[in-house]
Amino acid sequence: MRDKSPATRDYPLAQGMHRRIAIGIAYNGANWHGWQRQRSPEVLTVQGELERALSQIAAHPVRSYCAGRTDARVHAPGQVAHFDVAVERDSKAWIDGVNSVLPKSIRVQWAKQVDSSFHARYSATARRYEYWIHNAAVASALFDRLLTHVPRTLDVALMQAEAQCLLGELDFTSFRATACDSRTAMRNVHHLRVTRDGERICVDIQANAFLLHMVRNIVGSLLEVGSGRQPAGWLAGLLEARDRRLAAATASPAGLYLCNVRYPKQYGLPLAGYSPFAGAQAESG
Repeated sequence: MRDKSPATRDYPLAQGMHRRIAIGIAYNGANWHGWQRQRSPEVLTVQGELERALSQIAAHPVRSYCAGRTDARVHAPGQVAHFDVAVERDSKAWIDGVNSVLPKSIRVQWAKQVDSSFHARYSATARRYEYWIHNAAVASALFDRLLTHVPRTLDVALMQAEAQCLLGELDFTSFRATACDSRTAMRNVHHLRVTRDGERICVDIQANAFLLHMVRNIVGSLLEVGSGRQPAGWLAGLLEARDRRLAAATASPAGLYLCNVRYPKQYGLPLAGYSPFAGAQAESG
């Protein structure tokens, strides 16, 4: 039987293409309708803008594939994508050239040629997100659309303790969106940490992959416990119930950041991305 591990699969180049390029991308999602290209050209997306810029530099149409299709208004310091091209360009062209025609809220950070065993989505071994909350009585004008404002006092120690029941390979049916089309709700959460830095609270979560709205649904339920609206042990009960209707409302996309994506070492890709408010390079546990 053929080994189906990500490192040994092959994803053939698109017809007529000769090279595959992996790129790291950062974007402020506040003004974008998410990553995924839409049918209507009037709906502005990160993928749509990126492919327009890549096609201009490649001098032919380019289609891109990303590690995680972020929703409208979600940010990404560490998104990764790949695309196939028929031309030879150095990394400077894929970074400086593409950035010169991209909107300022989208930047290519690095570029590297890879072989056909690499796929931005299917070769990834882990994704890390951070969800940032501004926990203060008055909302900050500076953090508008960058953090989610929660005025009620939150018990971070309780949120951290409650979150630990979500570690490991589990069924996250209670935390997936009703529109999620994944064949299984099983996901492996590597770490989940809730910390406070003054008025800012960070929910830091890494998993092998995520279901649609999974992070925002987990945060929404953690907020219910942290504010005292639900008792200790509620999250464990939600997980066991496997019923999305019992969980809290989905948290706002404004505070969500795709910080980085991990791949097998054979590809030699940088672990690009960063923690947007802690000021440190994002590292996985």
